[in-house]
Amino acid sequence: MTAPLLLLGLALVVGTVGARWLRNAGWTQRAPRLGILAWLALTASIVLSVTLAGVALALRAVPATTNLADLVGACAMALRLHDATPGGVAVAAAGVAVAAVGMGRIAYCLAVGWMAARRSRAVHRRGLELVAHADPASGALIVRHPTPAAYCLPGRRGDVVLTTAAMVALDVGQLAAVLAHERAHLLGRHDVVLSFANALRAAFPFIPVFATARAELGRLVEMHADDTALVGSDRRVLASALVGLAGEPHPIGTLGAAGEAAVARVRRLVQPATPLGALPSLLAAVGALALVVMPLVIAAAPAVSAVAMGYCPLGLSDLTLRCFIAQ
Repeated sequence: MTAPLLLLGLALVVGTVGARWLRNAGWTQRAPRLGILAWLALTASIVLSVTLAGVALALRAVPATTNLADLVGACAMALRLHDATPGGVAVAAAGVAVAAVGMGRIAYCLAVGWMAARRSRAVHRRGLELVAHADPASGALIVRHPTPAAYCLPGRRGDVVLTTAAMVALDVGQLAAVLAHERAHLLGRHDVVLSFANALRAAFPFIPVFATARAELGRLVEMHADDTALVGSDRRVLASALVGLAGEPHPIGTLGAAGEAAVARVRRLVQPATPLGALPSLLAAVGALALVVMPLVIAAAPAVSAVAMGYCPLGLSDLTLRCFIAQ
């Protein structure tokens, strides 16, 4: 029972202490790409920890083997061992239920969200074909509308849409910055990042960390797109463009230049912080990797330990049962 308890404890610590620390960490704004990686790693670590805890409850320990037949036989032997112990069947069933229901819920919410976004974008794209025209200079689709707005429509085509009011409200430099921002969303596949966060929030609405992660990722993808747009633009030019577009909604399934946390983004552009150095960036990347690897190490430790101590051969034999009592 050691590994399941450690995994559940890890999920609890990462989802509370870790999430609170990361939310308050100032370095994520200085390096939004690393911030995105850190939040994705944190949520993935929680999901992996809980899922592997359920698997560990069901199977206790599985011998290290690359042979599929050996692995299936080992799993069957583990389940028989549960049957032979008081409460073993109930514990195994609970573990299987936790793992299956959790992963099934995430897969269902991902599929539902992806299909809903795809339908929304298809409807919107058909509407654009009727009312929009392509601008040769910018490569964007122009829609006649009295409200200034700019957004991108993710997908294979990856269109950027501007209203005629935005074309009038923005000067040449501001327009170039906004277009670069939208294309950064498309190239960075930020829609995929947010789809994953939306699925976790929808799958487990009673777990606060997933709602926090969605809000933080929404803010960070906008900051990352801002940073990418700054390669060919001045900070104040992009900030003034965001002010001109601020508060204007964009259609469901799209990403807008004046998206989430517009006020914080303008402040960040006007008063830039010192970029994150090489060593802190490396430590952040290593920490994110450790969050994902840790549940795998904890789950695999009993089997690896059994092999190292000679209890468990790589193939199945009469000694294989010792692997299941080593934990």
